[in-house]
Amino acid sequence: MSRFATWKFVLIILVTLFGIIYAVPNWYGDEPAVQISTSNEAAIDALPSQVEKLLAAANLPIKSYQTQSDGLLVRFNSTNDQLAAQTQLAGQLGSQYAVALNLAPTTPKWLTSIGANPMRLGLDLRGGVHFLLAIDVNALLNRRISGDSRSISDELRSQNIRYSSINVTPDNHIILGFRDADAANKASRLVASQFPELLLVANNKDNLLELNFSMTPQAVIDAQNYAVEQTTTILRNRINQLGIAEPTVQRQGADRIAVDLPGIQDMTRARQILGGTATLEFRLVDVNHDPNAAAQGVVPAGDKLYRSDDGPILLQNRVILSGTSITGAVASTGEDGRPSVNIRLGGGGEATFYRITGDNVGKPLAIVYVESKMTPAEQDGKTVYHTQKSERIISVANIQSALPNQFQITGLSSATEANDLALLLRAGALPAPISIIEESTIGPTLGAQNIHKGVMSVEIGFILIVVFMAIYYSLMGLIADVALLLNLILIIAVLSVLGATLTLPAIAGIVLTVGMAVDANVLIFERIREELRLGMSPQASIQAGFERAFATIVDANVTTLIAAIALFGIGTGAVKGFAVTLTIGILISMFTAVTATRALIYLCYGGRKKVQRLSIGITLPSDQKKSSI
Repeated sequence: MSRFATWKFVLIILVTLFGIIYAVPNWYGDEPAVQISTSNEAAIDALPSQVEKLLAAANLPIKSYQTQSDGLLVRFNSTNDQLAAQTQLAGQLGSQYAVALNLAPTTPKWLTSIGANPMRLGLDLRGGVHFLLAIDVNALLNRRISGDSRSISDELRSQNIRYSSINVTPDNHIILGFRDADAANKASRLVASQFPELLLVANNKDNLLELNFSMTPQAVIDAQNYAVEQTTTILRNRINQLGIAEPTVQRQGADRIAVDLPGIQDMTRARQILGGTATLEFRLVDVNHDPNAAAQGVVPAGDKLYRSDDGPILLQNRVILSGTSITGAVASTGEDGRPSVNIRLGGGGEATFYRITGDNVGKPLAIVYVESKMTPAEQDGKTVYHTQKSERIISVANIQSALPNQFQITGLSSATEANDLALLLRAGALPAPISIIEESTIGPTLGAQNIHKGVMSVEIGFILIVVFMAIYYSLMGLIADVALLLNLILIIAVLSVLGATLTLPAIAGIVLTVGMAVDANVLIFERIREELRLGMSPQASIQAGFERAFATIVDANVTTLIAAIALFGIGTGAVKGFAVTLTIGILISMFTAVTATRALIYLCYGGRKKVQRLSIGITLPSDQKKSSI
């Protein structure tokens, strides 16, 4: 048996220490906590004393608290104290704070200081809310086509190209009508040069003066990808504003998004935040026409009729400022003690807004709140959700002076409304409506049961394999068991370092890896047995066993690794979690089953030792005169 290099021993020792240090935090567990987040950095310093006073007044004991960059993490002794504290703090701290339930790890500080943190728990282990959202891409395409039709109309007028009609069809086509062929040809060339995303469909043979445009296939795909990516980003922003710990928002398929909110049990609140959109429109009030006459059915051209508590009101159709220009929104209390929202502009259009309000000093300006909500309805025995849009005037006031980049919205009915409005405005409006096609709630009790069953499955599988290897391969089997234990420790350590989320499929991957990890040792040990039967010495048999089994081990693991990579590439959600665990397990098993096992066997049988017998669980035929086993 050849000498085992010293540097390999050092490497194995260092890897083992790494595995133990970074796997240990997973054994400490979690304790109930409340996460308090705020975007107001100045308020963080006074937050601990404020929280202590509020909880002391409610007779809720605090175990400990920890100041963080965006707020405070408060730990409690029991779940009952945690729930009561969350209710108390959410009602007393004010709308500028987000108060969320959390589970805080009990890992010692010396471990967390070197980045040794436990794995995050997935929704199936921790409990919470799961949504599968579908994006209405057709609504986005319709809005794009409608915008292009207005732009084409403006361009045709600017180029003095006369057209008789322009219409947008339900299937997102733009139909242009002309009175002469020359104008139609000019319009076709203009659209082709300035609107490359529009494709000219074959003209109607019966009407050569009609042009039919639709979006190119690539433009449709780009619009769909934009809608999904933008919606994913906005949903992440909204969830972050809520202060939910460790959420998961990821694309699933062409037009769907999966959202997991661990630790959240309020389905209604989560649905409103995810599915709702809110924006503001600033419009001038039409003071030249009678709104009461318009309420009778005669609305002047260029106006839109709204109804408020004070009666009907006419607003100009032109939106002089929209919610896309808003870069900051914070709920507060106005000078009159009523809730309000402080607005900061910076997204474009500020100069036009300043100019128009300056030109209309003394005239009334209305702020229209446009909101979309997910409303449930029964369809074919199932609950489905539809987007319901509503518009209402929240403020009408005379313009005292040109409005700057920062101003205040008043007229809101409650602090909750102000807080929700500020939240949705900060996060942005969704580019397209979304609908909830699947939802489920997993309770924390079920999550704890899943953890218990998952850990038990790993323990049972590990124990059965350890017993089998020890009985069937004797001392060699015990050496393989030690390598298997190292394999399990390293898998947990690597997953923790990578910040992976532990789910039931990931636990299944660990169980499968534990079973597969000894395959390499079985191949090696059987090869050693074969060499012994051929009459080779024990040490030569060990050397030959490792060398001749290595190619087979690599082939077997590479094929499994390819399958795992394929699962990761085309799978989503739970499948990816399984693939990640399996991939890491395969790579680590190559190290532990070959390098670590060989090092331990070298310590037992290597060096200058004269080995007459190997404890590998078999006995040679009595008529064989070579070394006994």
